[in-house]
Amino acid sequence: MPPLPELLHDTAAVTAAVTATGGLLYGGVLSAVALISVLAPTPERRRDARSTLTILLRRRRSG
Repeated sequence: MPPLPELLHDTAAVTAAVTATGGLLYGGVLSAVALISVLAPTPERRRDARSTLTILLRRRRSG
């Protein structure tokens, strides 16, 4: 088997694994910040967590 197709196959698998891991990590961070924004003991911390959540969920504008 020529080395290029094998290398491309391996690269695709690694890229998929890194993408999946990044998605899971991002989802975990969003979940943690959402919980903190609801369960934080002080209004100031809840407000800070909500601000952070807003930043994380902001859609990026293209263009």
